Amino acid sequence: MTSVKHDPIPSPGHELLAGARDQLPFLLGVIPFGLLFGAAAIDASISPAAAQGLSLFVFAGGSQFITVGLVRQLAPAWVILATIAIVNLRHALYSVSIAPHYARLSWRWKALLAWLLTDEAFATTIRRYRRPDLGTAHWYALGAGMTLWLAWQSSTALGIAVGGQLPPTDAFGFVVPLSFLALLWPSLTDRPAAAAAILAALLAVLLADLPYRTGTLAASLAGITVGAVLEARRPALAKGSEA
Repeated sequence: MTSVKHDPIPSPGHELLAGARDQLPFLLGVIPFGLLFGAAAIDASISPAAAQGLSLFVFAGGSQFITVGLVRQLAPAWVILATIAIVNLRHALYSVSIAPHYARLSWRWKALLAWLLTDEAFATTIRRYRRPDLGTAHWYALGAGMTLWLAWQSSTALGIAVGGQLPPTDAFGFVVPLSFLALLWPSLTDRPAAAAAILAALLAVLLADLPYRTGTLAASLAGITVGAVLEARRPALAKGSEA
């Protein structure tokens, strides 16, 4: 009788370094993004402490840029909070996908990994959880999240420090959409996701002239709603096609 050989479970240190390593390509976009955020926040008359605090406690680049834009426009607080909530709803979808893999972890691990969950970290971590030997995979998630967190904090601080010496931030406006497109494109693997993205993009363009960027808020909400409805209907449609 021959025994079945199993691959050894990677050590926590190995997973931590692997998660950090796999985030390095993303830093080519994250670091300029953080640098621009720091500069834009100072340009909008946000104090250095408040600007760094947004990166420390919000840690969501898209929402932070939107906040800076709304502060610049003197938008009401409820518009800022509502827009941030809608834009960050995608993190709830990330959580639904990754929560089963974190079910066995302690609440401390869950809280830490939830805090570090970003678009880039999710993109690589969810791929790690599709591979075998998951006993130490949460260390991979920690390495990915911490790498991005440290890069974001340091680049924000640098942007705050040298913001006044940078060219006008409008010249770098392409960085934000390109960063999101790079993350979005690989996730458009089914009809619900594609429909949500197309609808949100069209509405964002059509409603771009609405005050306080409420067009972005409406477009995001519409895209999320359509995607959720189509995703909920997919099992029923699949059964109908098999009948």
